[in-house]
Amino acid sequence: MEYQAVHLDITDNLAVLTLNRADKMNALTTRMRAEITHAMKHAARHARAIVLTGAGKAFCSGQDLGDASSTGKIDLERALRDEYEPMLESVYNCPVPTIAAVNGPAAGAGANLALCADVVIATESAYFLQAFARIGLLPDAGGTWFMPRQMGFAKAMGAALFADKISAKQADDWGLIWEAVADDAFEAHWRKRAAYLANGPTAGFAAIKQAIRGTYDKTLPQQLAAEAHLQGECGRSRDFAEGVVAFLEKRPPNFEGR
Repeated sequence: MEYQAVHLDITDNLAVLTLNRADKMNALTTRMRAEITHAMKHAARHARAIVLTGAGKAFCSGQDLGDASSTGKIDLERALRDEYEPMLESVYNCPVPTIAAVNGPAAGAGANLALCADVVIATESAYFLQAFARIGLLPDAGGTWFMPRQMGFAKAMGAALFADKISAKQADDWGLIWEAVADDAFEAHWRKRAAYLANGPTAGFAAIKQAIRGTYDKTLPQQLAAEAHLQGECGRSRDFAEGVVAFLEKRPPNFEGR
């Protein structure tokens, strides 16, 4: 696929997927959703970590209400099922670690696209906004799933009903995101975090994602069994062997991602 609405760069095991409609605050269109889905799947096959970020001053302002191909007499259920769900699943179910580097406002579906990533790092000037109630809708694109789990029922309900801006600092304090970083240090910081993931034990990271995400559906005995199974698999990996040898030799490990 030839990308027009996004830009994908893969260098040194790291893929950086940039939403590339800066003049529209990277608002989502039918084409952009298809491109994100395709680019995520491609990057997952050729990189060991993926960063999703935005061009210009915004991360993503949500649905482009001026997109003739996806608004007007839009069938919202169809659009969510056929366009949004594949995009969101390509991020959430990505087999390698993902970071949403939120460089500016993340609103509506744009906020929830960010929350699909394994880790959200935001610049301090960014904010998150569940704006749906302002036009008579409910948070979609996974918003009603992510928010209660990550910042609690009370905060999630208030964010959805009042549609207030949540600053990056608030989001950090409430547990909605991993961290808020000073604007002048933001890019260097997320790139350092991303490089760590891109050169780390990829199979071990995948097991971490699987174990933590599965915990909501399990009892403690079930989770203990899942941990034992996954740990057994990790223990047979080349990266585990390398990690142990590197520890004993007092040197940094050279993980291969297998």
